[in-house]
Amino acid sequence: MRATSQTLIVRSHTHFPTIRTFSSWTPCVACHRMCKYGHMSNSFLLRDALAEFPPYVPGKPPTTTPGLKPYKLSSNENHLAPLPGVTDAIADAGQVPANYPDPKSTKLVADIAAHLDVAEAEIVPGAGASEILSALTNITLEAGTSVVYPWPSFEMYPILASARGAEKRPVPLLEDGRHDFQGLVAAIDDTTRLILLCSPNNPTGLSISTAELEGFMAEVPPEVIVVLDEAYFEFATDAEVVDGMAAYQKFPNLVLARTFSKAHGLAGLRVGFGVADPTIATALRQVIAPFSVTSAAQVAAVESLSRTDEVLVRAKEVAATRDQFAQDLRDAGLTVSDSQGNYVWVALGTDDAQAFEEACAEQAVAVRKLSGGVRISIGPDEALDRVREVAKTFAASRTA
Repeated sequence: MRATSQTLIVRSHTHFPTIRTFSSWTPCVACHRMCKYGHMSNSFLLRDALAEFPPYVPGKPPTTTPGLKPYKLSSNENHLAPLPGVTDAIADAGQVPANYPDPKSTKLVADIAAHLDVAEAEIVPGAGASEILSALTNITLEAGTSVVYPWPSFEMYPILASARGAEKRPVPLLEDGRHDFQGLVAAIDDTTRLILLCSPNNPTGLSISTAELEGFMAEVPPEVIVVLDEAYFEFATDAEVVDGMAAYQKFPNLVLARTFSKAHGLAGLRVGFGVADPTIATALRQVIAPFSVTSAAQVAAVESLSRTDEVLVRAKEVAATRDQFAQDLRDAGLTVSDSQGNYVWVALGTDDAQAFEEACAEQAVAVRKLSGGVRISIGPDEALDRVREVAKTFAASRTA
């Protein structure tokens, strides 16, 4: 480090510049270093928390292979065509792009509230469930606090916690990929301000049962907010899966995070919502950026919500394909969890997961390698058939 004298021109409110000279310490180039995530430190006045900020890694696009149509099964997108009326609503909303969207998403909020039979004050719209999760961390977490969540789970959880400077307390999943509720309870202390649960869990696919959630909530201090991330709940077919709305009515400190991205197929428009006690909901609205839900997203969500029965029928069709696909992979010799999302989870070691992902890429199919295995989104039949063939060859090579 070396001291330097710098001249700074400051513009005042009278528009006449003022010249000030001051001495400051500036870092030598030799002192610059890269953190483990690639951020340069000591160059600018950035937050120290960035040194522990894990980057979000999106699903890879498919590679190009001559003679093969590429398929992306790496981001849990809905591969079905949009519902009738949705694209028309989007087109109509785009007629006047100069105007800001309704900052309160008034029509959408009213329709969601009516659909769920709750007060409008309990509904908080956002740019996908991710914005609701971000807002929840924003109103609860800061340095000196902690957040508890299962792991592996949705990759945004540790990112958001790091952004707030909170202590991250990931609790490993059980051997079968389910939440370890005893471990989650043990991780809670008087610094804990937020608990994140995911049902169905992304990426392992297992859902939380009613008994599991109710037993857990009985152990959580009533002032600590618990989030039930239900991004994929429409695809769940397990009879024991928790009913998020029923649980919400029972536990005031439970918040639901839901999205129109998955079953409704609106991921590209970024629209979701939270269901929360009015006090929590008011705090969430304070930290969510105005106009974050675009006009197109609002009208598309309204139209799709009006067709919920059709959405659920299609979700169950995806679930049926998922279950058959999972069984086919098991028959090929792979270990596959009982997923309740629009994807399956193949448990593999690091090297095998890398090899499986690469084998799929050679067939122009992108899948998602994550810690502990590979997640495969349900997509068109042709894409799933290629993965089936990869699985047979891969499993045979492991036993050869």
